[in-house]
Amino acid sequence: MKNRVKKIKSSKRFQAVRSSHKTEAAEDYTELIADLIAEEGEARICGVAKKLGITHVTALRTVKRLEQEGYLKTKPYSPIKLTASGRALAERSKKRHKIVLAFLLKIGVPPDLAEIDSEGIEHHISDRTLRILNQYISR
Repeated sequence: MKNRVKKIKSSKRFQAVRSSHKTEAAEDYTELIADLIAEEGEARICGVAKKLGITHVTALRTVKRLEQEGYLKTKPYSPIKLTASGRALAERSKKRHKIVLAFLLKIGVPPDLAEIDSEGIEHHISDRTLRILNQYISR
């Protein structure tokens, strides 16, 4: 059987990984904030910090950065709001997470491990591979 794996330049691989790393926090935070709003009616810094297992200060700094990037709106002593681009990113991230999780479960990965692994994989998987996984789990 002929090896069908096409070799790509290592620089292209590393660029893709670096690009994914740049958006990980935005994807995780917007997805979490959307979940908090859906579950609790609002999202606050303390809730974000608690869910992520980080300090209040770390959560606040990241939320402020994401506000500067246009994903969130915040006011002192008020809940965090998602902008239209923040909602779109959260929805995209949630969809990616669900597909990766469903695939891992379908191939027999234990649920607790599949949940953990899908958190990392969802940020690094290409749209093309995601479509293929979705086709596979739909069978």
